[in-house]
Amino acid sequence: MAVTVQIKRVYEAADAADGLRVLVDRLWPRGIAKAKLHHDLWCKDLGPSTDLRNWFGHQPERWPQFRRDYTVELQADSAQTLMRSIAQAVQGRATITLLYGAKDTEHNQAVVLADELRTFLKNHPDLITTS
Repeated sequence: MAVTVQIKRVYEAADAADGLRVLVDRLWPRGIAKAKLHHDLWCKDLGPSTDLRNWFGHQPERWPQFRRDYTVELQADSAQTLMRSIAQAVQGRATITLLYGAKDTEHNQAVVLADELRTFLKNHPDLITTS
């Protein structure tokens, strides 16, 4: 079963087409009560390390280096284990939506993570639960 991975700001309305909704920020998004955010999983440990997040500071000129460094972090066993958990949680849904809080829709960790998760799913199709 092919699964689509997409990203969406946490401030956008939830939609049935979102499938499995996974919050991927290390910190809870500002201004949203935990009871109000429709999400299935919170994989805060998939977010960039505190040091990397602080260094990046959402400065677009630092994006290329942030992308490289965060991709390295996502190769760690702990991150791979979390991606495995996401794959197993799909349970027949056709879509995984990674939720993030950043204002910049092009330069944020969800963009990098979505690419890495797509590759992970492509390389581990046996992990996706179909029922």
